[in-house]
Parts: sequence; structure tokens; C-alpha cells
Amino acid sequence: MVEVGGKPETARLAIASGSITVAPATARAIRAGTLGKGDVLGVARLAGIQGAKRAADLIPLCHPLRLTGVDVDLAVAGTAVRITATVRAFDRSGVEMEALAAVSAAALTVYDMCKAIDRGMVISEIRLDEKRGGKSGTWQRPAVRNSRRTSAKKG
Repeated sequence: MVEVGGKPETARLAIASGSITVAPATARAIRAGTLGKGDVLGVARLAGIQGAKRAADLIPLCHPLRLTGVDVDLAVAGTAVRITATVRAFDRSGVEMEALAAVSAAALTVYDMCKAIDRGMVISEIRLDEKRGGKSGTWQRPAVRNSRRTSAKKG
């Protein structure tokens, strides 16, 4: 592990996101709450929070951190469940891994709860969207430009 004992404690924040694509019938069942294992989005939210809290247990060189807040938001959009995790801490190391672990745990929980009716689900696009704090400051994922708008401006 990297030595962080000499680093100052500062406010840290990381936002990560991802999605799991499901069959149309699965999306309807999630929305309706008719799956046998219960409230998919509620359980996945709790799994995401637990994933953030246990990131250091899952990732070998990840520092255990004192998290001050974890928010995990899930929404069904068409045939995808979109997941966003925001993790905060006041510590010596960033919380990027905790945010990514939260999204991963939430997505895996959706898969687990829905696999009886849909084994073709695809977890994808798990990524860091923003981080704040520490020596390196703020980083944000560059916005993806709309190709239609870009090509319209050229012509």
C-alpha cells in the first residue's frame, strides 16, 4: 500500500456511474416490483452502500477510509437500470474506489435478483465521473459531445 500517513486529511468526493441492460420484461418487473426476491432497486441501493463501505476488503491495495456519506441512486430508463454513486469522506486518500465499488455492487445485485428471468443482462459503462479533494484537486469526465450538434455546426 502507498504510505498516506503524511498527507493532510481533506474533504474528498467521488461520483461514479454505470448501468445494467435488461430485457424489456425484466425492466417492467423491476418497475412493478413483481420479482420474487423483492424490491430490486431498494436492495441494490443497500448493496451499493455496503460495497462502498467494504471496498478495502475487496481491493487488495485500497486503504480503508472513514466515509462520511454514501448516496446510491438507481433508476430504470427504458431497458437499462442506471446507477450513480456519490461517496464522501474526510481522509488522507480519495474515495474513487469506494464509488466504483458501490456502482459495481449495486449492478451485481440487480443481476442476482433478476437472473431467474433474465440471464442475458449486461453490466457496462462503470466509470468515474468526478472526483474532488486531495493534492490533485478536481477532475471531471469530459462531456461527450452530441455528434448531431457537432456536425450541424460544421455545415
